[in-house]
Amino acid sequence: DTVRSVGLRSDAPLDAARFQSWLSTLLREKGTDLFRMKGILAFEGRDARFVFQGVHMLFDSQEDRAWGNTPRVSELVFIGRDLDRDALTEGFYACRAQ
Repeated sequence: DTVRSVGLRSDAPLDAARFQSWLSTLLREKGTDLFRMKGILAFEGRDARFVFQGVHMLFDSQEDRAWGNTPRVSELVFIGRDLDRDALTEGFYACRAQ
């Protein structure tokens, strides 16, 4: 009953430094409860998609193909125990570029 998924989406580009900082804090505080993370990220000033995936406190992101004419949308999914949807949403949205 405590395991659930949380999907997040942003049409606005993300600030890479803010995202990195948020994710580092999240992993430090909730890493043992995060079973799986994955997504496609659109960072401000970057023409390529970034593929993101992680298991517990380990994660990797790498540049993927160019966005081209595809809408630049960031989508991220967390699967874990006792996930706080509101806190994850707030933290993710705080990573949007200004």
